[in-house]
Amino acid sequence: MGQSRHNLAALAAIVGFVAISGALLHVAQGQFARSSYTVPLDREPINYYREDLNDPVAKLQAKLDAGDVELEHDAKFGYLPAVLDALGIPESSQGLVFSRTSLQLRLISPTTPRAIYFNDDVYIGYVQNSDMLEISTVDPEVGGVFYTLEQRQGHPQFVRDHQCLQCHQTARTQGVPGHLVRSVFTNDAGMTGAGPQFVTDHNSRFSERWGGWYVTGTHGRARHMGNVTAETVSRYDPPLDREAGANVADLSDKFNTNRYLAGGHSDLIALMVLEHQTQMHNVITRAGYEAKMVLHQHARLNEGEDEPLSEGAERRLNQAADAVLRYMLFVDEEILADPVKGTTSFAEDFQAKGKRDSSGRSLRDLDLQRRLFAYPCSYLIYSDAFDALPDVVLDRLYRRLWEVLTDQDESGDFDNLASRHRQAILEILRETKEGLPAYFHDDA
Repeated sequence: MGQSRHNLAALAAIVGFVAISGALLHVAQGQFARSSYTVPLDREPINYYREDLNDPVAKLQAKLDAGDVELEHDAKFGYLPAVLDALGIPESSQGLVFSRTSLQLRLISPTTPRAIYFNDDVYIGYVQNSDMLEISTVDPEVGGVFYTLEQRQGHPQFVRDHQCLQCHQTARTQGVPGHLVRSVFTNDAGMTGAGPQFVTDHNSRFSERWGGWYVTGTHGRARHMGNVTAETVSRYDPPLDREAGANVADLSDKFNTNRYLAGGHSDLIALMVLEHQTQMHNVITRAGYEAKMVLHQHARLNEGEDEPLSEGAERRLNQAADAVLRYMLFVDEEILADPVKGTTSFAEDFQAKGKRDSSGRSLRDLDLQRRLFAYPCSYLIYSDAFDALPDVVLDRLYRRLWEVLTDQDESGDFDNLASRHRQAILEILRETKEGLPAYFHDDA
């Protein structure tokens, strides 16, 4: 694998490759609070190290082993193009990271940024001159799973990498094996220092996003941290010329763009979708872990007797469902100051995959004027991970979702959703989401 394969001095990974040894955090006010409490992954009920995984990479490996699929080796990019094609990941999703904040930090700099490619449930990390690809994916039962793939030509073998669990144990992924996007102050060598660091998602202030990333696209008056470096990172609040990094379309003066599949593009819209998706995966996984822990503890305490759940157990399950609901409905979303636009076909590629109702609407439809999505309900409601949530959480989640969409919720927590959006989301789900409870179709 090379020396970089074993460099455990890396900081928390920019995307995907961050895991925690089963940390299950106490829930507070409907959100998952940070905590140092961890649950062993190698025992019931999590069984993280199980071999019977059902994630997209495990499925691809099974096809490779059976001889049903072959991956062509490219002289320039190794297995990267073939892996993207086999997993259905568009080149337009390319995001470029130049901060040295990942496993292969010695190979990364502002002139040799790391490339991230992704679809709904797989993330691929590519570094120039590296002997491996980094892969992070989502298994419906255990959450984030991490692999590496040798770039040498031969029989491709995705190898599960548990080292991430040793060096990336953090509440930044909501306490579960998961994914994140980090924003950091970075100097011209790609190094980070004492400056503040941010884990970003759709709730984050625009001004705190994409430090250490390249960003291509237009965003009007708003300013972010991307495309520029700080003169020093030895102080807590280093100066950063945000103006110089704003509304950038061409990165050819930063590095050799021919070394990347999508050239010098690090599409703004792809990065915004990536931010939403990483933490949506985490909150789903966290809710599933919480439910499994509650049920396991209940069974042990009652020794198989058919006893009702305790008030504490009910409360934990309700809070887990509420955390998923709040995030998937974009309750605290940052409103855009001006319209945003990317520089690749990512927006079109992403929307083209949407399930559409009879009016042609999809939860993947982008707004990009004031918010990310036209109908603010996460498209990951269609994911295998969402459907795999234990019934004790999924039932609560669906009931609360229906109450919100039918204006029966009295909490006031979902005032971000206008009545027209609630009605549109309900109508879209009725026609496109399999497995909805029957009451979703009442008076349809």
